[in-house]
Amino acid sequence: MPESKEKPRKLLVGWISRLDLALELGLSVDTLRRWEAQRTGPPCVRAGRKVYYRRAAIEDWLEEQEQAAPRRRRTGGRR
Repeated sequence: MPESKEKPRKLLVGWISRLDLALELGLSVDTLRRWEAQRTGPPCVRAGRKVYYRRAAIEDWLEEQEQAAPRRRRTGGRR
């Protein structure tokens, strides 16, 4: 069978798998799965059994978390 000289398509450029995202964020896959069920994590799409996240959506979601994080004020005294 002759080899095709066409360049392979890069369909998933800009997308990351659930496992890869868990590794990058230092989380477990189960945490990302739970966040998806609770609709609190970054938006994702399913392709069969695979789950993918758009990198730009992850960055947006992380920025939203930064802005939504309440600032704690330290009160006087020792801990």
